Amino acid sequence: MLREAALRVTRPRVAVLNAVYAHPHADTDSLIGAVRGELPDVSHQAVYDVLRVLTAAGLVRRIQPSGSVARYESRVGDNHHHVVCRSCGLIADVDCAVGEAPCLTASDDSGFSIDEAEVVFRGLCPDCSTTGNSRSL
Repeated sequence: MLREAALRVTRPRVAVLNAVYAHPHADTDSLIGAVRGELPDVSHQAVYDVLRVLTAAGLVRRIQPSGSVARYESRVGDNHHHVVCRSCGLIADVDCAVGEAPCLTASDDSGFSIDEAEVVFRGLCPDCSTTGNSRSL
């Protein structure tokens, strides 16, 4: 993957990429913890730098739903959306409503050539809806 994106293969890049694949929608602190399981001496800054490079190369996607810290996912190259639990913050993928980008038609595109739409659905995940947990994020 890294070579295909014309990136040099380094241990931190491989470790961060593996962590993003293993922990969908993880925040940076969670990814740092996962990477340190493999590379104990890796710095915060190294992980931040690798995430920036991987995002720019299109190998990972950075999302930041309103009220949330930035999170990273390995699902790239499609125009999917997300559902966020209002109580616990769990994030899950939601496929495109029409199956192809941009999934929605803008009422006025202002001359833009639109190729992507970002939608965030909110509600309670199955665990929170059965426990009656309704803490608002």
